[in-house]
Amino acid sequence: MFHRLFIANRGEVAVRIARAARSLGIAPVGGVSEADLGARWTQVLDEVVCLGPAAARESYLDPARVVQAALQTRASAVHPGWGFLAESARFAALCRQHGLAFVGPSARLMDVMGVKSPAKAAMRAAGLAVLPGSDGPLADADAAAASANETGYPVILKADYGGGGRGMRLCRDEAAVREAFGAAAQEAAAAFGSGSIYLERYLTGGRHIEVQVLCDRLGAGVHLGERECSIQRKHQKLIEESPSPALTADERAKLGADAVAAAVALGYEGAGTIEFLRDDDGSLYFMEMNTRLQVEHPVSELVTGVDIAARQIEIAANRSLAALGLAQETIAFEGHAIECRINAEDPHQDFRPSPGRLDAFELPSGVDGDVTHRVDTHLAAGDEVTPHYDSLIAKMIVHAPTRLEAIDAMIGALESARIEGVKTTIPLHLAVLRSDAFRAGDYDTSSIPGWE
Repeated sequence: MFHRLFIANRGEVAVRIARAARSLGIAPVGGVSEADLGARWTQVLDEVVCLGPAAARESYLDPARVVQAALQTRASAVHPGWGFLAESARFAALCRQHGLAFVGPSARLMDVMGVKSPAKAAMRAAGLAVLPGSDGPLADADAAAASANETGYPVILKADYGGGGRGMRLCRDEAAVREAFGAAAQEAAAAFGSGSIYLERYLTGGRHIEVQVLCDRLGAGVHLGERECSIQRKHQKLIEESPSPALTADERAKLGADAVAAAVALGYEGAGTIEFLRDDDGSLYFMEMNTRLQVEHPVSELVTGVDIAARQIEIAANRSLAALGLAQETIAFEGHAIECRINAEDPHQDFRPSPGRLDAFELPSGVDGDVTHRVDTHLAAGDEVTPHYDSLIAKMIVHAPTRLEAIDAMIGALESARIEGVKTTIPLHLAVLRSDAFRAGDYDTSSIPGWE
């Protein structure tokens, strides 16, 4: 097992990984930007070095600086968390070149899964259905128009690299494809360093469902169920739940088995998430694979009782699933879990960021009967919400015996939360949870029930 684990991230991510490391007897260390020096959350680390200026590209996003810091702190392994360098094949390779174990899959596999067209081809070969669309990147607007006409409208143009909605354009006819192609390519190039664009058929009213997998180096794999992630704004997830209210028990079992089989066929190692889009007829199509720990992993942890972050570290230390006591038949799925991402944004002002000092920060946590309230955060009253990084300030997760009980428990938790000094997205979460559509499980990615 590792003695010192370098956490190549900040904030809530770093706090979560540090907790997992300590549960395994590993000392967590890390690097921070100048903006984060002295922040309260850095106290979870045994040693901290400065990576560079506040700008992420000069600190958290600089692979060479991060590797140098990991070596300086005498770490034997690096955990990237999520965001920043978490899905950088170059960073993973650089770590291993310097004798540092990387908590994640091989750089080769990250490279394949990090580009949408090769990822779709690999998953198609591994047995998963993919949405009809272009066979690969499109050379120009003419090629895009030809592919769209063959695929059938509506289609969506997507950046081959990256995500988060950047470089994406919905097109309902050939004229729209020709008009949007250049702008999509420019946006993708600015955001990801590549203007490579492909297209696929657009599912109107589709549902976003993902499967959490764990795989070891020996070719064994398990799934920890699925998460429903269809409540989104501009392709950014707002609320996640497990299990999905859209799937039957048989559909759930098949989806999980198919996801594990595909991951094993690829030679995947560690924790990963395979994301699908579900059509109105129940068909499920591979969308992408996140080769890292997901923001919403606590949902699956509460339903299964498996500490995904800790198991991810153990797998990187060459422990097998069998040695960890993990086999599909040993994983029990109990109750229902819901997560709300609380951002420092004003939902009434087009989600304008709301940095500032937290004059009050009280969120309910603990166990009350058969309901569990969990809060993942790096902040406390008196801390500053910086404008330099992501606006996520906390994740509130509840687990209850049934879905409706979980919804009601989350409503109660949000109503009792006390956050002062910044605006938050709690009003949006309450509106969604109270809506008839959400309570009935009748929603998709096309709208935010109760809000739009």
